[in-house]
Amino acid sequence: MRTVFLTIVGGLAVVGLGDPLEPRLAAAGDERVQVGWNAAILRHPPDWYASPDARSIADNVLRYQSPHGAWPKNTDLASPPASEDALAAAHGGPEANTIDNDATTMPIRFLARMTEATGDARYRAAAERGLDYLLAAQYANGGWPQYYPLREGYYSHITFNDNAMINVMEVLRDVRDRVAPFAFVDEGRRARAAAAVERGVGIVLRTQVRQDGRLTAWCAQHDEKTLEPAWARNYEPPTLSGSETVGIVRYLMSIERPSPDVVASIEGAVGWLGRVAIAGLRLEEFTNTAGARDRRVVPDPAAPPLWARFYDLRTNRPVFTGRDRVIRHALHEVEHERRIGYAYYGTWPARLLEEHPRWRAARQARALRAAPH
Repeated sequence: MRTVFLTIVGGLAVVGLGDPLEPRLAAAGDERVQVGWNAAILRHPPDWYASPDARSIADNVLRYQSPHGAWPKNTDLASPPASEDALAAAHGGPEANTIDNDATTMPIRFLARMTEATGDARYRAAAERGLDYLLAAQYANGGWPQYYPLREGYYSHITFNDNAMINVMEVLRDVRDRVAPFAFVDEGRRARAAAAVERGVGIVLRTQVRQDGRLTAWCAQHDEKTLEPAWARNYEPPTLSGSETVGIVRYLMSIERPSPDVVASIEGAVGWLGRVAIAGLRLEEFTNTAGARDRRVVPDPAAPPLWARFYDLRTNRPVFTGRDRVIRHALHEVEHERRIGYAYYGTWPARLLEEHPRWRAARQARALRAAPH
């Protein structure tokens, strides 16, 4: 799970997403900025991507690209590998060739910016190889596994967890639509990206869970063959997700001319998110009797709504599962290590529920304009 962090270094504010990999200082004009491998790498001014610092990072990113065209997760791609053995381990180790934790999709977006800024054929070729990897990894049914080539176990499930599949679809949508910085992509890849996005939307609609015929949400991962909600890690059971559902719905809401099926999917999921919101509880951190950092929920009538990460597939009751794979129904029943190491509660849908009425109104206005007079 990711969190937004803000670090102040020598008076500089550094914003990143996830567990920040060690940043390093680099010159940018007359200022000093933090440069590291996190989401901030995609938010620099356009001219920065032509700088020596950007090129240095990009050259490292090229080295980390695997023979399959992908990148490893949880790796500081901004820094050179410690040795050739370390590079070989990154190419062939257990965290190689994945779309998890922004791996592969973020390097593609970064190299696309480098291509736009520099015209360097090496960056373009690496970005294209990355796109080819994403296209090759897609199942015939439209889903994407967490790892490709396929690995035995939950790694081969269709993976919405941490927005992995949605990140892929967003990249391919931007390629399809020639959104900057993907203007360099050739028409053949653009057409393949369009077809992949269409199949991806199809599997999103097919995997949405129904309760008594009513559209609800998605599991963080679905079996790649049966499409049923599936286990991932021991603490990630087959449930309805209060987190991953948000990214899926936001993607569907970005479709310019949604089909009736897409509209029904959005409305069903938004309605479900509204129904399962938890009122009167506040999530807080505290120091427990052992002197350790801990988390708990406490009654608070003034607290904004909370959502559980996991909801029972039939009853919508919040579910909490630790490393022992036992289903529980209260956060305090999960072992301490998981309570502080995993986001079982969050406010993920709050902004989406604020945006949804505006999306609905805009769609209805477009329909009125398009209606014959």
